[in-house]
Amino acid sequence: MSDARDAIIEVRGLSNRFGEHVVHEDIDLDIRRGEIFGVVGGSGTGKSVLLRSIVGLKRPDGGSIRVFGEELQRLPPAQRARLERRFGVLFQRGALFTSLNLQENVALPLIEHAGLSRPDAERIARVKLALAGLPPSSAGLRPDALSGGMIKRAALARALALDPEVLFLDEPTAGLDPIGAAAFDRLLVTLRDALGFSVFMVTHDLDTLYSSCDRVAVIADRRVLVADTLEVVAATDTPWVRDYFHGPRGRAAAGAARSRTGPDREER
Repeated sequence: MSDARDAIIEVRGLSNRFGEHVVHEDIDLDIRRGEIFGVVGGSGTGKSVLLRSIVGLKRPDGGSIRVFGEELQRLPPAQRARLERRFGVLFQRGALFTSLNLQENVALPLIEHAGLSRPDAERIARVKLALAGLPPSSAGLRPDALSGGMIKRAALARALALDPEVLFLDEPTAGLDPIGAAAFDRLLVTLRDALGFSVFMVTHDLDTLYSSCDRVAVIADRRVLVADTLEVVAATDTPWVRDYFHGPRGRAAAGAARSRTGPDREER
């Protein structure tokens, strides 16, 4: 497991507000190379706002965000655009272009940002769709013909189009049935292990946390309460952590994780 010296994203003193409403105040976080990092918190705690701040879609009201050693907000536009091409983003509802089929959706960033010809981009797009677990026959389908699980996988394929070093996922299993969600979790870990990217994931899914995440951050009261392994996070004595990790669903997810790993195997 990597340590803090391997941080590729460093958030320091981050503040976000909307008018008089303060969402974040003095947030510190590190995301390490090769890890799957989960972010949890109650509704309205700004989990997605934090993700949008890191990827550059929202300018923070205070603090700094360093990515690959560069402070994102201070970079000239061209240099910042080059750095952001090292990100892949999967938005909560997929955000696929409904007028394009899946092959065209995945090929688009390859054409626009990598400068590939359409035939080359579409050939790579078919590979990315296969990596995301979709059959070849899906390439010609449009998003309105897909199930929720297929939309998530297609959006993942597009997020992987430019071979990102960091993958940002916003509620990737939201709306999926338990079987589909578990399959997505397994796919994410397999791809991370094979391709070596890091993952920053906003989620409320306890099963996803226990099956996928190396570390977890809890956001509450406008700050990070704790950011550590699940064992440490679950043992943190705060009301929200107790309710979330030790309620009926939390106990069920922890029990399922223990049954998967077994008593003689090291847990994530």
